[in-house]
Amino acid sequence: MARFEKFTNRFASKMISAFLLIILIPTTLSGFSFYLESSALVKRNVRASAVQVTKQTADALSSIFNAGSDTSDLIYSDLKVQKAAMQYSTSPLNTQLEISQSLSTLLNNIVYSSSFVRIVYIIKSGGIGWGSGTFSTPKLRKIDLNQQKWVADSKKQDGGLVWQALRKDPFSGGGENTDLVLPISRTLKDFESLQQIGLLVVNLNGKAIINTINQVKLGETGRYMVVNPEGQIMIDADLSQIGRAVEDAKLHELIVHNDAVEFEYSNKGVHYYGVKQLLSNGWVLVGTVPTVEITGVLDKLHTRILITSACFALVAVLIGLLIANRVTKPIKQLTLEMRRVQQGDLSVRTALTSSDEIGLMSKHFNKMLDEIEQLMGRVEQEQNEKLEAEVRAVTYRIHPHFLYNTLSSLRWLIRAGEMERAEQGLGALTRLLQANMGKNGQMITLEEELEIIQKYIVILEMRYEQKYVLTIEAQPGTDKVKVPRMLLQPLVENAVFHGFVPLNRGGEITIKVSERQNELHILLQDNGLGMTDEKLAQLNAKDGKTGSGIGLQHVHDSLRLYFGAGSGMSVTSDSGGGTQIQIVFRLQS
Repeated sequence: MARFEKFTNRFASKMISAFLLIILIPTTLSGFSFYLESSALVKRNVRASAVQVTKQTADALSSIFNAGSDTSDLIYSDLKVQKAAMQYSTSPLNTQLEISQSLSTLLNNIVYSSSFVRIVYIIKSGGIGWGSGTFSTPKLRKIDLNQQKWVADSKKQDGGLVWQALRKDPFSGGGENTDLVLPISRTLKDFESLQQIGLLVVNLNGKAIINTINQVKLGETGRYMVVNPEGQIMIDADLSQIGRAVEDAKLHELIVHNDAVEFEYSNKGVHYYGVKQLLSNGWVLVGTVPTVEITGVLDKLHTRILITSACFALVAVLIGLLIANRVTKPIKQLTLEMRRVQQGDLSVRTALTSSDEIGLMSKHFNKMLDEIEQLMGRVEQEQNEKLEAEVRAVTYRIHPHFLYNTLSSLRWLIRAGEMERAEQGLGALTRLLQANMGKNGQMITLEEELEIIQKYIVILEMRYEQKYVLTIEAQPGTDKVKVPRMLLQPLVENAVFHGFVPLNRGGEITIKVSERQNELHILLQDNGLGMTDEKLAQLNAKDGKTGSGIGLQHVHDSLRLYFGAGSGMSVTSDSGGGTQIQIVFRLQS
């Protein structure tokens, strides 16, 4: 264990690495041989190449599928096709012939315009149908469409595309089951009544699809197939497999319930590598190949090189440990001191004074700690000065605001000739200033803050000639909690000015104080006018910018500066039903 710890030492690791480089030179010949043999194998079978080839094949298949879906959309949205299909049964014989010729010409032109579309046909009930190329109406009449699953699925989708597995075209007149096609079916609809008026089937060229898959090689015996989201084989070069579910349960699980592009599994003791890509219609192209065909030779060479390298590496480690033992002692000492610094002890200084690189590093280590201590001291001092400046700014902002409002009230009384009331107001202001400014510091007890509010209520009653009832309910012990000066006074002033004055009446203001889970909760509520949802959203803005004036902004800033994260103010109100302001901050331990 001790030797292992020494090996993990940075300097020792470098020493051992150097010896490894020197001693492993003889392995270069083996490595070069490995490179020559494996590079050719990688070019053919590396997994990245398999994924790329599979993706290209999936893109080619998706292009074929898109050609079919685009053709289906083109015919489905053609109003002439809808009209012809709807009018055929009720038209005279000569008109029916014209309709049949017109539809056959249209469908043939569409097929000729796409190299991937093999045949297209439109089917109505009663054995009526039209198609391109070798479409055979007599064969259509021999088949009971009501017994066909694809017909039921198409009707259920009500205009949506239904993709069917690769099969022989049953409606081709060129022979019995000669055309290999991939059908895409859907119901034709009357866009006005939304009723189903027939079936539209676009048959993609099945041989082109099989050729696209067969052109891709995945190892020597690897194979590709296309399955639907339920794990049923829809396209396979072995036509006998089409329509069946993937037999291997593990492979079925990886295809249906695993989103990975590459996967591995075992079947009957053989390890397989698989790759898959999603196609444009929701099916999945899946390729599988025995892993040994991709990495077998590479694994053997890799194992041989690893064994050889391990032997040389062991020799290098032993030699490196012998030498590192003699040179790592000062490094270990420096490392221990660095760990103490990491744990927060900045008083650490190393005593290494050698003249080599270790000594130079120790000297710079001590110099770095000195500079960090000086920097931390400057940062702490700057932060304290910044906080004090912000606190002073908040206080200097609210005091003039408070005095301005109060003096405005007195000025209004003097202009109105209410000299006696003005004198009473001056007396109340004097007592208020004595209570407020006679205290030292920015923090006062909640009891003192509430006394200031009680004196301020007198000034408000004189100004507005109304009676304002202030009720205080404080949990025992909370009145001694320290709060910022003028924290609640702006809220009381806003309650009167915005809640009662517009109604030209008095009102009630209740302040409830409680302590819960080491947090102080202050609830200030009134029975005034209330406010709109828009105003509430503005006051409760998370950025702390209430946009409601100096008073509430002062409360926000005070909570932020004095109590930090977790503190805050929230406002609730019902229009015409009063306003409630909740203040929460964590008590100082």
